[in-house]
Amino acid sequence: MIIDRIDHIVLTVASVAATIDFYERVLGMTAITFAGGRRALSFGNQKINLHPWPSPYPELAKSPTPGAGDFCLITQTPIDDVVLHLQACGVAVEVGPVAKSGATGPLLSVYFRDPDGNLVEVSNLVEQ
Repeated sequence: MIIDRIDHIVLTVASVAATIDFYERVLGMTAITFAGGRRALSFGNQKINLHPWPSPYPELAKSPTPGAGDFCLITQTPIDDVVLHLQACGVAVEVGPVAKSGATGPLLSVYFRDPDGNLVEVSNLVEQ
């Protein structure tokens, strides 16, 4: 078996509406509805499925909890502009900009939290 890419991840959230508002406003994602009313956030060729807590869905992580997520998103927007945008949105940067290692090379990253406390890393790929 050869895995090609990630299609989607799932976040368990206290409020689907608050999560959608944050990710649309702060990260420019698009809320979509699928499969009988389920909600997700779409961006590029990926999505983040949103499971309300407690989840009514049979397929779920062993111990799903709001705030247990930690993931990295790549942007073409210069990281200094990302920081200014986050500040304009009232989102506190917890760490960064800081050098990190990504799946395909070095990154310049900032870290902040969503409404549930999930750790979100937004990064630029650094040309070598």
